[in-house]
Amino acid sequence: MLSIEENDKITQTGPGTPMGNLFRRFWIPALLASELPDRDGPPVRFELLSERLIAFRDSDGGLGVLEERCPHRHASLYWARNENCGLRCVYHGWKFTVDGTCVDQPAEPENSKFKEHVRAVAYEVHEAGGIIWTYMGPKDRIPPFPDHEFTLVPASHLAPAKRLQQCNYLQNLEGELDTAHLNFLHRSWTPGQEEFMAPSDLRRKRYFISETSFGLLCMARSDDGPDNYYWRMTPFHLPSYTLIPGRYDAANSWTAAVPVNDTTMMGFTVTWHHDRPLFDGELASAVRAKVDPKTWIPEANMANDYLRDVELQRTGSWTGIDLVRIQDMAVQEDQDGPVCRRWEEHLGTTDRAIVGARRLLLSLADQLQAGIEPPQTQHPAAYRLRSVAESAPRGVDPVEVWERGQPVSAGTTTITRPV
Repeated sequence: MLSIEENDKITQTGPGTPMGNLFRRFWIPALLASELPDRDGPPVRFELLSERLIAFRDSDGGLGVLEERCPHRHASLYWARNENCGLRCVYHGWKFTVDGTCVDQPAEPENSKFKEHVRAVAYEVHEAGGIIWTYMGPKDRIPPFPDHEFTLVPASHLAPAKRLQQCNYLQNLEGELDTAHLNFLHRSWTPGQEEFMAPSDLRRKRYFISETSFGLLCMARSDDGPDNYYWRMTPFHLPSYTLIPGRYDAANSWTAAVPVNDTTMMGFTVTWHHDRPLFDGELASAVRAKVDPKTWIPEANMANDYLRDVELQRTGSWTGIDLVRIQDMAVQEDQDGPVCRRWEEHLGTTDRAIVGARRLLLSLADQLQAGIEPPQTQHPAAYRLRSVAESAPRGVDPVEVWERGQPVSAGTTTITRPV
């Protein structure tokens, strides 16, 4: 378990916090690209890492992410006019380009050079994989953009989505790393079936973690007959991304737990296949949870008990809640409130990956405070990953099981042996 101080450090990501500084060293999702479809369209307002921001697409198609407040008198640029390659504040007409340059102050003296000394706070932007990404750290530390495989395939091969979760980012991230819950929270059975618990050989797994150049590889092993093991392998790539385990040639699903602020997060998901368009079933599965297009809150949420069917819970579903993602949200949003009190936990052997991820994040935050930059930002090829959920003979090294499913050589995803 974490101390109170450690829990504060790992869950607080606002400006100037140790974990906030760490997140700001990475490229992180800001919006879906579909939220800014048009040049000179209206700005989009959002919050990220406890900063109020706006994003816009200018007349040339360039993207900007700026602090929401105008540098003049702090009116919101959400109301700004998007025109002629810049945002013009409606309060006094000051105009800013995508990089924050002030190009016009129409009420100032005609020959004034005041605008040359004013800039809006602007962040780096990159559009890829159906997502608009931003980098919010020091300008002299901008890392290469990571080679997430879904950013390298045609648009027909992927389906991005997002949702708002009313909890701290870590509750979702830890849920993605927690393989043990799979056979409980997401369990269903045929009505009338006497045994509703998963078989013991699936419930009682062994857990391993391995350090990598992208973060951690979290592995769960269960028996699959007398000769094989079944491996579920979840890569945790920094700062808060995972892949849902799946078979070698199946479509993959990437997830991101992105802090909006310390009590709210945006969950991004991208489902893709590396060499073909997604099948209809894969597309439907990728975006099954209905969300409000303005707030991004799912239709099934805490206010309506996630549409739980108590009769179904008795007869065929562990939770009575439809959809895996909504089942996850129910336990994560209601996990001791929006910020879990981890200093009161009782962790077991199933929590090995969670403990490893916490230690890694806290260690990197401490190192950054000491002036050591996170090395994972400098390995873009290491982020080109696919998921693994496969059976293999018991004598096969788990690292070999992992590497068989990867599109790049092991040299770019350096992995230590499991510990």
